[in-house]
Amino acid sequence: MTVLELDNVNAFYGESHVLHGVSFAVARGEVVCLLGRNGAGKTTTLLTIMGYLRPGPGRISYGGRDLAGMPPYAVARLGFGFVPQERGIFPSLTVRENLTVAARRGAGGRWTLAEIHRLFPRLQEREANLGFQLSGGEQQMLSIARALMLNPTLLLLDEPSEGLAPMIVDEIIAILRHLRQEGLAILLVEQNMHTALDLADRHHVLSKGEICFVGSSAELEGNEDVKKLYLAV
Repeated sequence: MTVLELDNVNAFYGESHVLHGVSFAVARGEVVCLLGRNGAGKTTTLLTIMGYLRPGPGRISYGGRDLAGMPPYAVARLGFGFVPQERGIFPSLTVRENLTVAARRGAGGRWTLAEIHRLFPRLQEREANLGFQLSGGEQQMLSIARALMLNPTLLLLDEPSEGLAPMIVDEIIAILRHLRQEGLAILLVEQNMHTALDLADRHHVLSKGEICFVGSSAELEGNEDVKKLYLAV
């Protein structure tokens, strides 16, 4: 079942035309990855989906519902969980407070504090610590966990592996795989191709705001031209 669909989406920063006819879809239980160099339009795509930028022209639909003109808070209420690149946790709140302030019952209320603690035992150990006292990996886990407390049906992640130790990246990949197995749709933005290949079902490579390649992990891994031209591998 298709959860999210973009059809010929264009986006602008003022007069600057950033996205050019971007089209793709994300299905339930699928991990779709947007890859590309800095400035390719990956984060802009997420911000446009979330309503921070208005697509024009183009259509973004969620479960068949047109998102045009919706502000970010209204988009989030439909069932989106957004994990931004800067993580966006509250540094002066405890781990527990960061989680409970975002809690919302939805989709059957699957994600509770107890379920979060089962998936992220480290956050339970650190629940009395303030956000700024966490390591980078713990902050990333908290950001993902807080998004889950919204009980989303679609999770959007902007470079969750950035700046993290390989052991922590492996732990986050394992968590995201578990979420996919539970049927959660995931749209992932990554620059690290190896992380993307480990996790995603399908890849869309962006260059200058346009999709220049679509394929499976095996197809991307075997395409030396795409890797060399657009991913600097």
